[in-house]
Amino acid sequence: MEEIDWADRAFYDDGEWITWSEIDEQLRHKEWGAKYPNAIRSMIPYFENLTFLAESYHLEIGLHLSVYGDIGELFGAITYGNRLNRTYAQGFDGRLGNDHVEIKTITPFKSKDVVEVDTTRHFSKLLVVKINAEFQVSGRIIDRKQLPKRSGRYLRIRWEDLPV
Repeated sequence: MEEIDWADRAFYDDGEWITWSEIDEQLRHKEWGAKYPNAIRSMIPYFENLTFLAESYHLEIGLHLSVYGDIGELFGAITYGNRLNRTYAQGFDGRLGNDHVEIKTITPFKSKDVVEVDTTRHFSKLLVVKINAEFQVSGRIIDRKQLPKRSGRYLRIRWEDLPV
């Protein structure tokens, strides 16, 4: 008996042919719009696929891929609409309007939810992205002027000290 691939089946509606895969894609875009209203939508599949890959690899192999910084940057793009800089650009990771955004990521294997920020870098907002052990991703953004004042080049910031 021949198996039917329903994804390739089409039907005629309102003067045009429509496939189930087109309907699935439209539903996926609606879900993305609700979940990521400020998103640069073209980045969403990369974020979802890279997060899935990192989780699957860890579950299968028991090791971590070196992709968490990229996941954090993609999360900033899709959640806040942050426009990313080119790879290895100096100073900051992206732009949010006229603000320069520094992105730091807390990885799922980190023992403490702390990031270290180089205060000599040129940024006006700090986005801290946390990827927990279940590979759920969340972020908190703060203006640089709200960061604690201290002497020295590096500032350690705890996740729980960031505004929700």
